Amino acid sequence: MNEILDWILDTVQAVEPIARTLIAGIGILLETSVLIGLVVPGDTIVIVASTAVGGIGEYLALTVTVIVGALIGESIGFALGRWFGPHIHRSWVGRRIGDENWAKARRYLERRGGPAVFISRFLPVLHSLIPLTVGMSSMRYRRFMAWTVPACVIWAFTYVTVGWLAAGSYRELSGQLHWAGYLFVGVIALFLLAVWSVKKLLVRSEAKHMRATDAPEQVSSKADGGVPADGEGPDTAASDPSNLDAKNR
Repeated sequence: MNEILDWILDTVQAVEPIARTLIAGIGILLETSVLIGLVVPGDTIVIVASTAVGGIGEYLALTVTVIVGALIGESIGFALGRWFGPHIHRSWVGRRIGDENWAKARRYLERRGGPAVFISRFLPVLHSLIPLTVGMSSMRYRRFMAWTVPACVIWAFTYVTVGWLAAGSYRELSGQLHWAGYLFVGVIALFLLAVWSVKKLLVRSEAKHMRATDAPEQVSSKADGGVPADGEGPDTAASDPSNLDAKNR
């Protein structure tokens, strides 16, 4: 196991640090801007890149790059939704995603508002759809950023830290313990299991906000006619960290 793991980690580490960091940033950017995340999960890219981090400098550089890449990707997703949302929805890719997933994203944003943006960063499928859906809604960009920035920061620091510490610990122990490779795999597996469990709990707790009801849904006045307005229920208005909409009205 150690020999195989050494080969994998050495292969990743052989990539130029700048190139490796940029690949991770671009991968995250594509994840939320053009729905690549539905095919290649961004967490896989970040975990692999973080195993090659050689020090605190590379750690910070990778983390910041991942955060910036995520925010740029979400901004592009927002812009695409604002200008081309209905066309994307009706496109071949939009049909492959499925009307039910689009409807869930719309209902979730309508009913939860800002918290939906934050929580969706940690939910499967929705983390790629929400930026586009927000662009098709009446939510302002500044409010969108106020909720997505902390989510991207938490996500990036968590994944980069786990990959870095797990790989670093393995390298220190591999020369002393022949089963160090199994320990590394176990740590990563436990982390991914914990992430999966958290996602399942979030999906279960938030399901009521995505579920269809018999009552007609509130829609915005945008041309597509099927995109929700900026939901401002009582559970979201009080907790909005930006309060920018209220100030600008």
